[in-house]
Amino acid sequence: MGENRNHPAKGETIRVDPIREEKDIRNIKKLLSDKPRDLAIFTLGINTNLRASDLLKITVGQVRHLKVGEHFTIKEKKTGKERIITLNKTVHHAIANLLTTMPDATDDSPLFRSRKGGKPLCVPYLSGLTKKWCRSINLRGNYGSHTLRKTFGYIHRTVFSTSVPVLMEMFNHSSQKQTLAYLGIQEADIKDAYLKEI
Repeated sequence: MGENRNHPAKGETIRVDPIREEKDIRNIKKLLSDKPRDLAIFTLGINTNLRASDLLKITVGQVRHLKVGEHFTIKEKKTGKERIITLNKTVHHAIANLLTTMPDATDDSPLFRSRKGGKPLCVPYLSGLTKKWCRSINLRGNYGSHTLRKTFGYIHRTVFSTSVPVLMEMFNHSSQKQTLAYLGIQEADIKDAYLKEI
């Protein structure tokens, strides 16, 4: 059996980049404006910090009747912990737009389904999509499905100034150091602190 070159060796991890600039996020949304499913995956991914495996198991019934500010609960595949996800206006709009293209969907239907057979999308497929979107707007770096989750954290920290303890809780990390390393901004934060004049 051939080895999967995309899978890290034991003890190693594949590092992917967040999308760091808001203009790049806007450009990807513009690129996906006529693809309701892909726009909804991207929008949900960067607004909820769910892992790809959890993002892709969301069903229509979990979100169909929710209003802005309401939430649904999902059990994380990796940790087994329950997560409460609150819908903001952007996510609500993307989901509502997607649902108009799915008139036959039942509550058990996957929200993000493949065009063939209506099965849920798989993580490698989402990774391929993410790479394609980033390439299409000429982003340099290593991108994949995990980019969406990392973008959430990066933008929250650098644009919205969400505190590290809050992000640590949202990511279910065991330490603030882990959260800073995960977001790839620890060095920038330390340098910024040194440049503040007393």
